[in-house]
This record gives sequence, C-alpha cells and structure tokens, in this order.
Amino acid sequence: MMVSAMPIEGGPYLSAALLCERALQEMDGVISLIRVVDRWTVSGPTEDMPQTAIQATMVLMFKSGIHRGPGRLRITPSTPRDAELPAIEIPVHFEGDEDRGVNIVIPMAFPVQESGVYWFAVALDGQPISHIPLRVIYHRVAPMLPPNPPNPDRQ
Repeated sequence: MMVSAMPIEGGPYLSAALLCERALQEMDGVISLIRVVDRWTVSGPTEDMPQTAIQATMVLMFKSGIHRGPGRLRITPSTPRDAELPAIEIPVHFEGDEDRGVNIVIPMAFPVQESGVYWFAVALDGQPISHIPLRVIYHRVAPMLPPNPPNPDRQ
C-alpha cells in the first residue's frame, strides 16, 4: 500500500503558540524552549496584588503551507476582567517551501495587577489564529518581622 502525502492547499499553519521562561534560538534556526508555562504565581505582603511585571517569552511558530509574502501579526492581551490592553503588531514574511515558516520570539515584561486568566489573542492579517492563556495566581505572604532585640531591663 502506497501512502501519499496530503496536498497542501492552505496556510499559513500555526505549529506552536506558548509562553516560556526562555527561548534559545540557535544559528541553524532550531529553537529550544525552556520552562513552558501557562500559570504564574505572584507573592506579596498586601491584601491586594501589587502591580508586577512578569518576565516571560512568547513564542509563535508558523509553517507557510502555500502562503507566500508579507503579513502582519497582531497580539492583543486582555485582563481577567476582559479589558483589552494595547496590542503589538509585528511584520512577518512567509517564503520558501510549504514546510518552512516563521518563528517569532518575543521577550516581554508583561504588567499584571490582578489574579485570574490573561489571554493573548493572536491574529494574522486580521484573521484570528489562536489564544494563549496565562493564569496569574496571587499568594499573600506574611511580612517578615525582625527578631526581638534583647531587653536590657530583663538582666
């Protein structure tokens, strides 16, 4: 029985959309993803979560399919209360064979100020492609008290 390849009729195709701690991009184009995350714990001494910048890396990987040429990638974050935050736009260019593509690696310091699920909506040329979730958990910790100094009157 001969197996034939499925004809490529569309594209581009999303092969990965995620957040990680770091992404290493080698000279040969291979990407190594370090500590893939979808939840982040923020600790603080107050009742309400203080604004915190989450240091993470967003990675988006596409395969061209039959799609060729330039495009605009738009990433729109939203808060757990569905408030849209400012979007970022990145120009991309698809070229080469159908199995080649575009890798986008975005180091970021993403500001969060409430717990819950933040979403990153990914669109290419105005067409929705995917959503990347990031659950932020706030963990209140008791402030450290200094040790009691010796009382000179108790001697």
